[in-house]
Amino acid sequence: MPIYHKLGNLPPKRHVVFNNPKGGFYYEQLFGTEGFNSHSTLMYEIHRPTQVKEIIKSYSVAPKIAIEKNIKSLLLSGFDVAPTDDFLDSRKAMLVNGDCIVGLAAPRKSLREYFYKNADADEMIFIHKGKGKLRTFLGNIPFEYGDYLIIPRGMIYQIDFETSDNRLFYVESFAPFHTPKRYKSSSGQLLEHSPFCERDFKLPTELETYDEKGDFLIKVKKEGMIHEMVYATHPFDVVGWDGYNFPYGFSIHNFEPITGRVHLPPPIHQTFETSTFVVCSFVPRMYDYHPQAVPAPYNHSNVDSDEVLYYVDGDFMSRNNIKQGHIPLHPKGIPHGPAPGAMERSIGQKDTQELAVMVDTFRPLMVTEEAMKIDDGKYYKSWVE
Repeated sequence: MPIYHKLGNLPPKRHVVFNNPKGGFYYEQLFGTEGFNSHSTLMYEIHRPTQVKEIIKSYSVAPKIAIEKNIKSLLLSGFDVAPTDDFLDSRKAMLVNGDCIVGLAAPRKSLREYFYKNADADEMIFIHKGKGKLRTFLGNIPFEYGDYLIIPRGMIYQIDFETSDNRLFYVESFAPFHTPKRYKSSSGQLLEHSPFCERDFKLPTELETYDEKGDFLIKVKKEGMIHEMVYATHPFDVVGWDGYNFPYGFSIHNFEPITGRVHLPPPIHQTFETSTFVVCSFVPRMYDYHPQAVPAPYNHSNVDSDEVLYYVDGDFMSRNNIKQGHIPLHPKGIPHGPAPGAMERSIGQKDTQELAVMVDTFRPLMVTEEAMKIDDGKYYKSWVE
């Protein structure tokens, strides 16, 4: 996250003695990325962060692959994923490759019985339904419908939901999430042509600090496994921190669309990027204003990426019979475009109220068994007139 932020109490310089007023010292921990060569946060804790009392058990949560090499366009009915009480159990991987996991979740209850840490991947959680608070050892972030939550790898967190009807679209990325380079100055400030600015981000607040010893269960995800560990002290014992590596939120409703006289390509919708895929936000916007403009997107071939769309709300003008929670997959190697009749319907229209999230991966996606359970089986034929 290219914004400096801090919470709590800090010593005047890095790597110097920081006395605990109750006696002894606070313990420093550097939370760095990319081998000390990128964003980092320096935090100070009441107890040493290394106190693993026990590793209880380890078990696989690796996705089960149904189609390894896929050429078929799919339409997944995301709301057909059954709600589950437990937060981790509710997460169902749909599409995967060596760079990311794209999935859905419908947790009914808050994550409070244990703490969670993804040691492999940064997480992007999009809130389709639900409201609550992301609680982390670096502070808390309230969230609601339309929010993206970006949680860098290694962050210990819990989630409080105020509702039982929660629908999440998530991506686990083995490369860090960034805001697009073309939106930023050489020093990282978002420029005037960017569709959002630093004011739009939800930064951590309300630093919870606990000085507690006992048995604290943390579930750590690493290499397709969950390792259940018992810590000797409460994981939220940070008294202060500063830096650039921390969780944050961003509302899709704060994305300001870029429009033109004729149809502009999908990169104008880009919101986040990694070295292996991009994330775009399609939001309500004015249509192209050339007198003979065709607002519907032109047919195009996915030469370099697999395209995943997650439909959130509104009028989805380029497709027929699309509903909330639907996920079309358009694999690389074949062209796709508007459904028959969609281009014609768009001519002369002034605006669209669609809301959707798109993930374009640079390497092909494998299809999981969970995805096949909610595929309609006929979407790939939907362009036939």
